[in-house]
Amino acid sequence: MKRIGIFAVLAGFFFITGPVPGHAQDKPAKEKTKKSAKPSASSAPVFVDEKGRFKVMADGQLVATEEFQISGNGGEWHARGNSEVPASAAGSTSKVSGKLDLTGDGRPVRYEWSASSPKKASAVIEFSGGTAKMELRMDNAAPFNQDFTFDSARVVILDNNLYHHYAILARLYDWKAKGPQSFTVFIPQDTTPGIVLVEYGGAKVVEGVQLEMLRVRSADNEIELYCDSSAKLLRISVPSSKVEIIRE
Repeated sequence: MKRIGIFAVLAGFFFITGPVPGHAQDKPAKEKTKKSAKPSASSAPVFVDEKGRFKVMADGQLVATEEFQISGNGGEWHARGNSEVPASAAGSTSKVSGKLDLTGDGRPVRYEWSASSPKKASAVIEFSGGTAKMELRMDNAAPFNQDFTFDSARVVILDNNLYHHYAILARLYDWKAKGPQSFTVFIPQDTTPGIVLVEYGGAKVVEGVQLEMLRVRSADNEIELYCDSSAKLLRISVPSSKVEIIRE
């Protein structure tokens, strides 16, 4: 499915991170250079209730916005986001929404997304262990079903134009252990699985405020996540393309 607007910078980042877990009827890779991060008693993530708004800046110009909320309910967590991206047609706007249900240790249970451009499309994905079953719908076409297999039950959703997913990734990172940590990731709108390496980059002063930085790396690209001392994501930077996603 064609990407929308500026998220080509971020979503495409995860295409070539290998080795990639098997999907559909493919066999999973037998060897991996690094193991994906897995939940444990000492590194289980601590989500917090939060909501906010991101603005996406490219070369200093506002190109997209997202409003989101992450909330807990009886040990379950729910992340909701709605993005608006100006489309090519004058005055038109593309809208993307996502609803993600998670366990307390970060495992996805169910994910729904919908997009209004270039064509209306939506999907529902049900996760169980290291597998996922997706039903995709596009305009008036018949539903398309596909299964995916991952090397970890804790798959990190990083979908198109939904930047709060990186706030979840920042919570999943083990800040006490620091060092490089690999994560199995999935871009549902592109049906793309992969692996990313996240590493602590130290304290950085950004616009007069000291923040903690995480580097998220693939084989040929890098983005930076800037968080406060409580692991709250405040900023995403893609230096190679002059893109900044800033929390308001």
